[in-house]
Amino acid sequence: MKRLTSTPTRYFFFTGKGGVGKTSTACAVSIALADRGARVLLVSTDPASNLDEVLQVQLGSDPRPVPGVERLLAANIDPEAAAAAYREKMVGPYRALLPAAAVTSMEEQLSGSCTMEIAAFDEFSRLLGDPAATAGFDHVVFDTAPTGHTLRLLSLPKAWSGFLEDNTSGTSCLGPLAGLQAQRELYERTLRTLSDPERTTLVLVSRPEVTALREAERTSGELRALAVTNQHLVLNGLFRAASPADATAVAFERRATRALESFPAALVDLPRSEVSLSAEPLIGAAALRRLADGRPAPRTTAAASRAHELPPPLATLVRDLAGARRGVVMTMGKGGVGKTTIAAAIAVELAHRGHHVHLTTTDPAAHVSWTLGSPPPNLKVSRIDPVAETRAYTEEVMRTAGANLDAQGKALLEEDLRSPCTEEIAVFRAFASAVAEGENGFVVLDTAPTGHTILLLDAAEAYHREVLRQATAMPESVKKLLPRLRDPGFTRVLIVTLAEATPVHEAAALQADLRRAEIAPFAWVVNQSLAPVETADPVLGARRESELAFIEEIRDRHATRTVLVPWMPEAPSGVEGLRTLTASAGTVEAPRSGGIA
Repeated sequence: MKRLTSTPTRYFFFTGKGGVGKTSTACAVSIALADRGARVLLVSTDPASNLDEVLQVQLGSDPRPVPGVERLLAANIDPEAAAAAYREKMVGPYRALLPAAAVTSMEEQLSGSCTMEIAAFDEFSRLLGDPAATAGFDHVVFDTAPTGHTLRLLSLPKAWSGFLEDNTSGTSCLGPLAGLQAQRELYERTLRTLSDPERTTLVLVSRPEVTALREAERTSGELRALAVTNQHLVLNGLFRAASPADATAVAFERRATRALESFPAALVDLPRSEVSLSAEPLIGAAALRRLADGRPAPRTTAAASRAHELPPPLATLVRDLAGARRGVVMTMGKGGVGKTTIAAAIAVELAHRGHHVHLTTTDPAAHVSWTLGSPPPNLKVSRIDPVAETRAYTEEVMRTAGANLDAQGKALLEEDLRSPCTEEIAVFRAFASAVAEGENGFVVLDTAPTGHTILLLDAAEAYHREVLRQATAMPESVKKLLPRLRDPGFTRVLIVTLAEATPVHEAAALQADLRRAEIAPFAWVVNQSLAPVETADPVLGARRESELAFIEEIRDRHATRTVLVPWMPEAPSGVEGLRTLTASAGTVEAPRSGGIA
């Protein structure tokens, strides 16, 4: 990554498909800049940030020193804390002026997930658009959320600037516009900074995988449309087999080679840094320095493995899901763990067994069609499209709530509906409608990465306030949504993870959040596991060995039920490829005598 840091801009943004290594890459670049004598601030804007674990320090909203790295400070923008501070900033000035009931109404109006997003963005804008906020630093590095959230975050300056320009009603779904108007100049400076190639570098992180490269291509195009043109590609996780006699290692390398053969044309001319697959967990300053320098992990003598009984295959789980004959299956987990693949494989197998299945996604990055290809009979595939859903919702509100308004009233309602928060409400209604279809068949929901998913589920509690504010009737699907999600006989949540530190620990936090919402996960799926695979390659062998402890942690501390999906020589895609994941138990090799070496 030396090319990336040779002539650094003041601001860096790291983005890409979930699981490609944005956080580890952002940390490695931040450490490299600090080691060269620069004062660096590293900030996560991801609702599901794992910056704490990677840097091995407890972080908050205020910058804190990173152990083992002089001149580097890091912080997490906590959406919940930011939302609480934002609500008080909006409501506080009115406490002494308005009746208590009016103040309470304002607080309720500001309790939705869209408020959380704009509040986090408020913090983001302060760091990016106010030079005084980061005057003590030479560089500010943003470890951003997975791609869909990042694009929304980056488009907000433009969206809110336009909304403030046109709105004359003085109100919005975020409450009084006076507070937003006060931020207008800051938002405009933020947008100028994002699009200034002399000050900002947008780093697209990808892996040698077809879906990750396609996502990087799409992101690059959408960012160019936002005038963010100074882009740099980091191709992470490159691998070369140590021996041509190791079939697993050769297949691992071949999968990457095939993906790179269809390298997107839009990315070819971007400046590029290439990073090799690491044999060690990228946690702590020492490992991150090695990543930045391109140095291999130190050789260690592997301890003799104990015998390990691996979890059963995915086929056993699908068999039990099919027995219910209807209901909702939801895949959740950290971005990049394979939620889409697992959801598609389950949907294909249920359809193959003769059930009517609807496979859909609430993920802004939506990779279902890439993974599945042409669907088989009995399987309907769709995507909850934010643009289409927002258009339909706006038309409905104007047709109902706006029916009896005069021309001025309709104009004011139209202005309100142009706020960015309308999209969140529209998408949520579509989500509730999809869940309702589980009454008459199977619905398999490939959900967004963890942070977005939790925000979406939280919206169930606050949604009715938005509906009442715009005077539309609450759909029956919304009324019944939470009871359906909380019914273990109707909704089965599958937590998908890799056998690695960050995905496992983030999945455990997700499970805790779900349980607080009275939603009990049905099972954990350990995906793309090297644990049952034969290989003598030193890099793959080290990664396989480290997986065993996390598989044990999942079974012993987190999951009531666990299944395992092995790493496949061929990337599972298309109907036949996906069916290999739900084949009989013979798919996973039985543990060898004496354990996994």
